[in-house]
Amino acid sequence: MLAKEIVEDNVLPFLSHDTPDVETEGESTSHKGLSKIKLGPSSLALLAKAAIMAKYVHKSESNEWSFQKAKSAVMESIEMSNTIGLEKLQERVAEVTEMYPLCDAIALAYATVLKDCEIHCFDEGAEVKTLGGLHVIGTSLHESRRIDNQLRGRAGRQGDPGSTRFMVSLQDEMFRKFNLDTEWAVRLISRITDGEDIAIESNAVVKQLLGLQINAEKYYFGIRKNLVEFDEVLEVQRKHIYSLRQVILSGDSESCSEQIFQYMQAVVDEIILGNVDPQKPPKTWDLAKLLDELASLGGNLLTETFKETQEEDLQSSLEQILRYGSVEVDNFVLPNMPVPPNSFRGIRKRTSSAMRWFAMCVDDTSKKGRYTNIVNLLRKYFGDFLIATYLEVLQESRHHDAYIRGIEREALLKTLDMLWKDHLVNMNKLSSAVNVRSFGHRNPLEEYKIDGCRFFISMLSATRRLTVEALLRYWSSPMESEEIFNTADQ
Repeated sequence: MLAKEIVEDNVLPFLSHDTPDVETEGESTSHKGLSKIKLGPSSLALLAKAAIMAKYVHKSESNEWSFQKAKSAVMESIEMSNTIGLEKLQERVAEVTEMYPLCDAIALAYATVLKDCEIHCFDEGAEVKTLGGLHVIGTSLHESRRIDNQLRGRAGRQGDPGSTRFMVSLQDEMFRKFNLDTEWAVRLISRITDGEDIAIESNAVVKQLLGLQINAEKYYFGIRKNLVEFDEVLEVQRKHIYSLRQVILSGDSESCSEQIFQYMQAVVDEIILGNVDPQKPPKTWDLAKLLDELASLGGNLLTETFKETQEEDLQSSLEQILRYGSVEVDNFVLPNMPVPPNSFRGIRKRTSSAMRWFAMCVDDTSKKGRYTNIVNLLRKYFGDFLIATYLEVLQESRHHDAYIRGIEREALLKTLDMLWKDHLVNMNKLSSAVNVRSFGHRNPLEEYKIDGCRFFISMLSATRRLTVEALLRYWSSPMESEEIFNTADQ
């Protein structure tokens, strides 16, 4: 390393007049104290010869050499000196050629300078050993024993002689932070000696300091462990979001459409399950609110369809279903209710509808009761109605499938990214707020897990709701949809 820097310091100024960047290239060797290295006459002569050749090469070429180009040429020459012997380099430099042997001259100069540096370092090492080796002085103890042991290791590398001495004061930061009994230490020191210049090396003092470092290590280990446990909660959520984004980005058009259908069914399920109770009869359900929320969800698409539908109509339909012994689920329609558009043409769309119905029947997360089947039929009817209406609008738009899938993918990604960023901010605030709950004898980590799970579920629910609303409004009124996407970008 020393030889390379010496060669660069003597050759580069003649190859390029560009000023090197001190922040990236570092200071020159003259600023590093390497001038104390004694080079032999042969090394100085070869360095001068290489510098002269570099000067002539620079003048003979019309183009100005950049500093990076000059440094690359020097590095290639140094690498060449490691593969070619010294005698071979001398023969190549002595040959009479039309071209200046710049690389050979630099390589030969590097080889001779390297020998002088090795001799210089060997002599300095021997001098240090005669003086007793490296002596490391620590002005205080670190909170980690590993750092202190690394300093001690600097004093005796590979069996070389060396020694260490640590100076400790009772006013050090570690003593103040971890509440060392300084009065005990003062009484102990006064018993040992009255002189301030006498080194105190009592085993009792060393054990006390060692115990203090161990306590500090345990304290910081607990902090790191706590941070890792808090980050693991967010890491699970992060993996779920990233896998969802990957599916949206890399999935085909069918998978993207199926994701939209699942979102629509999930939004309808949330509205229905929020207004009905499977354990109570349908006459106690808030059907008016249910119809209002569904109509507001679809915008103009569902408002026109259900504007004449009253709560009594839906109530009578549910009472008729209760009197039925069995119901055909394939083309199910609530009695006296609007008929969904016939948009489920094709095997894939019919299979998708059947799979959603199967998912409702085996759903263990929703509340169970005597009227669970009625609730599931209500979920299927409104879910299929919303999806069929959406497919009918897509068909009437007569846009290409690639354009439709691009709009769906853009709505999914923008909504997900916007709400995910807000969720990260909320989780950061929550991690700071849960520490206060420890005053109520509650575990902050458990509280963070519980509230973080609630935040995440709420974020996913909002993502589905906003995505569905954005798509339905886009195809119902394109001008209004542009405002939605521009707001999401901002």
